[in-house]
Amino acid sequence: MQYMLLIIRDDAVMTQAAPEQRSQMMGAFMAYTQAMREAGVLVAGDALQPSSTATTVRVRDGQTQVLDGPYAEAKEQLGGYYLIEAPDLDSALSWAARCPGAAFGAIEVRPVMVLQPA
Repeated sequence: MQYMLLIIRDDAVMTQAAPEQRSQMMGAFMAYTQAMREAGVLVAGDALQPSSTATTVRVRDGQTQVLDGPYAEAKEQLGGYYLIEAPDLDSALSWAARCPGAAFGAIEVRPVMVLQPA
């Protein structure tokens, strides 16, 4: 089964960190990513640019609204994700607990919904 590990964090953690701290964090993420590759569970994953670069699109009553920046005001934002293949939720939670982002944010684990063709 596939699970999405959503990395939820405060943008300021990365943007306000000293260069050596950023380098250390990125190194930890690279090692974690490599461990998932070697275990054969990694399907995909990427970091995201800060939420200040976001554009939000909504369609209401047939009208498209485009807003610069994130729509929701929140202290924590989606910072990246990993899509993994795991045999069960417990295994996915184990990988989430190993994610470096869990030390300074949160990892939301969600099963991927399998859509059946119509």
